[in-house]
Amino acid sequence: MTLHPSISARLGLIEDLPSWRQALADPAVQPRLQEYRTWKAAPALPSVETSDESIPGPHGPIAVRVYRPPSAPQRPRSGLVWVHGGGWAFGDLDMHEADWTAREVCARADAVVVSVDYRLAADGVTYPVPHDDVVTGVRWVRKNAAVLGIEPARITVGGASAGANLAAGAVLRLRDDDNWLPATVVLAYATMHSVSPPLAPPLAEAFAPLPRMVRILPEDVAEMTANYLGSTPDPHSYAFPAGAVLDGLCPTLVLDAEYDDLRASSEAFAASLVKSGVPVRHVTVPGVLHGFLNLPSSVEPVDHALAVLAETVTTAHAGELAPDQGERE
Repeated sequence: MTLHPSISARLGLIEDLPSWRQALADPAVQPRLQEYRTWKAAPALPSVETSDESIPGPHGPIAVRVYRPPSAPQRPRSGLVWVHGGGWAFGDLDMHEADWTAREVCARADAVVVSVDYRLAADGVTYPVPHDDVVTGVRWVRKNAAVLGIEPARITVGGASAGANLAAGAVLRLRDDDNWLPATVVLAYATMHSVSPPLAPPLAEAFAPLPRMVRILPEDVAEMTANYLGSTPDPHSYAFPAGAVLDGLCPTLVLDAEYDDLRASSEAFAASLVKSGVPVRHVTVPGVLHGFLNLPSSVEPVDHALAVLAETVTTAHAGELAPDQGERE
């Protein structure tokens, strides 16, 4: 499938820009970046209740944002702990991938969503600090499930890109340290390897015409990895879960973007989960780039991905994955 027309129509705005890091530092191109990231026809976001909380963590307070459906619950709801991406070095609770996704899932799944604002790998911060923050966020939700209105057996942990990496690493640590697993894990366009596997030749050929700004090439992964990991060892593969023992993990939803260099990492991780006996639902979202959860639901493939994500949260129960356990789409 070709790129969705609403996406391909925007690529001319960034065609000649070298990288996001350089572009964000150049005041002259900010109007183009703003136009590229603005969707004038974006629908109104669902109306949900939000509250900002600060929770204690091993490296200091951690900000979380709680999203609740406006209607009074008849019983405890399912819950999602959500972790945004940004290469471990960028992003916050207000970025679209965090806020829009949380609002959409809260409304669609009638679920409580808790978005975790982990410390970024910047100004000398490295692993395990962001990892510890996410682990702490999940533990806080688990401990306070009753107050949050969440059924403890229906907690999902998920994230996007580097956030998916952090979500998976947190779940591995909670399995090992606490003998606890969420009902389900959701991994959207995840990066799981310190060195990404190569793309299959047909994909590499299909991606070659894309602007450099939307590519995530091996040198980009190497730079992000070095910045995140620093000189800290990763003996348990919590920082890069592709190297971890995956036996006994909970059912997992993998959402990939069709036009994404990190597909190779996500697909290899999904295959490793299957080999380890973990139930996996693997959905490749057509016509979209890496980071598609930053786009509005008016883009049809994004709407479908949000529907799948919300369905997974709604139906999640410890030990179950519905409706396509073990299948790929």
